[in-house]
Parts: sequence; C-alpha cells; structure tokens
Amino acid sequence: MLSLSTIEAWLSVLISPKKNANVIFLGGEPTMHPNLPGAMRKARELGSTSITIDTNGYLFNDILFKVGPDDVDYFSFSLDGATPKINDAIRGKGSYEKCIQGIKETKAKGFNASLIYTVSGQNIHELGIMERLLEDLGIDRFFIQVIGIRGKAAAESAKGLQIPRSQWLDTIPEVAQKISRHGITVTYPKVFLGLNESFECAGVVADNYFIFPNGRVYRCPLCEDFPINSLAFMGTKLIDTDGINEKDLFGLTIPEGCVMNKLIQPGNINYKKDGTPEFKIACCLLKEEVRG
Repeated sequence: MLSLSTIEAWLSVLISPKKNANVIFLGGEPTMHPNLPGAMRKARELGSTSITIDTNGYLFNDILFKVGPDDVDYFSFSLDGATPKINDAIRGKGSYEKCIQGIKETKAKGFNASLIYTVSGQNIHELGIMERLLEDLGIDRFFIQVIGIRGKAAAESAKGLQIPRSQWLDTIPEVAQKISRHGITVTYPKVFLGLNESFECAGVVADNYFIFPNGRVYRCPLCEDFPINSLAFMGTKLIDTDGINEKDLFGLTIPEGCVMNKLIQPGNINYKKDGTPEFKIACCLLKEEVRG
C-alpha cells in the first residue's frame, strides 16, 4: 500500500494544469486505502479535470463521510448482472445487494454515480434489462466493457466468455441507444473494425498512464500482465525503461489491428480461408459514446 506522500509525488509528476487530466483511482479496491481522501484532494489541488473512484460498492473506511461531492466527480460501481443470481455467480455471494446499497447511499449524499458492466457469455442476456435498474438508481454514466481473456478469465476461456462479433454488434449499440434515452451517457469499446477502417493505437495518439504500486507505468492496459512497461517511477522521477517494451509494439502494423490482442487473446479473431482476417480488433481504449 503506497504512502500518501508517494501518491502525492507521483500525481504531481503526471498532472499538469496545462492539460486535461482525468484521474481514476482503482485497484483492487481503492476505498480500502485509508489515505484515499488525501490522494483525491491532492489530485484536485493539482488541477485534475475529473476524479473518479472505481469501487466494488463495499465503500470501506467510511469514504462517503470523509469526502464531499466537490472532492470527486464520480463513484463508479461494478455490477455484472441485472439480478443477484447472475451478478453473484460472477462477483461473489452478496455482492449484488452490497453494490446496490452502496449506490443508493452514494446518491443520497449528493454524489454522481456511474456503473460498469463487463459483458461476457455469462451475463449478456441480462444487459437489456439493466435499463430500468439504471434509471431507478439514478445512474449518470453507464460503461459497457468487453471481457479480456487474461488472468483468471484465461483459465476459463473455453467456456465461451468472449462474445462473438455478430452478437456484440447486434446487441451492444442497440442497448446503448435505449439506455441513453433516460438521460444516461453510455460508453462502450469499439472492439471491431472493418478491414477498410484505420487502426490507431492509444499508445501513439493519446496520453494514458496506468500506474501500479510497484512503480511500473504502462501506456497500454493489455500489457499490464507482463514486465514490458515503457515507463517506471524511480523514487519520485518518471523514467523511460529499456526496450524491448510495450512502446516497441505500438508502431507495428498487422492486418489484425491490435498487436497485443493478437499476442495474448488471438481467439477472438476470425480468418478467411486464404488466411486473411475477417476484421480488425480496435485499440481497447477506442470508445463509442452515446450521450443521454
């Protein structure tokens, strides 16, 4: 667990009032850190454009009593089912009710709340019925995520966790449009590109930094399971790491689109009989947004 002084020093390196800086504290579970309120206030003091706390809903350390709506723009909750049966099978027994309770308490205290739903073969059938729940809870933003076949999910990849391209395209945009009619902004990853669409890597065209307590700093979230981070904190200094690292991969061009996707989860790419891909995989940070 990082000290508050280290967190503040690292934030000072990365946040500049001259640039828009959207800060997300995540984990693990960030509300377990007793100094999270101080970290949030430091980010605000440095001029961050927005501050979000990604939480499982348990809201440890009485976080709602230690900060106010001026300290944080969103508490963002994770729910992977519209019903306890589906969510708890994925996230653990009792997690549905705890998350719902956390959202209600957050809204009652005047905070904005967003919700993250990671779509898989286990829960896509309940995505459509999230519409009423989101409206009833007063959710401001809804994020639909695609499951990555990494970590524990990799061991279960044969169970059909990833959604086929046809099902994703037939389901996600339509659900996003319906939910947005309630004044909710819906964001979801592009995922699939046509062969004639240009692939752009966020590591090249955007400034994203994924910072770990061990000092590793990644530009691509797909690289996080591997020691190929392009940056690292040495004390309070952010330095470039020696190659080969993720930066060496960003400029590579392949017919499949994202190089890291091809390396670590090639099973979501389909090929024609001549060996060419049927489509490209977009950068995982490329999003579609439907504003409410």
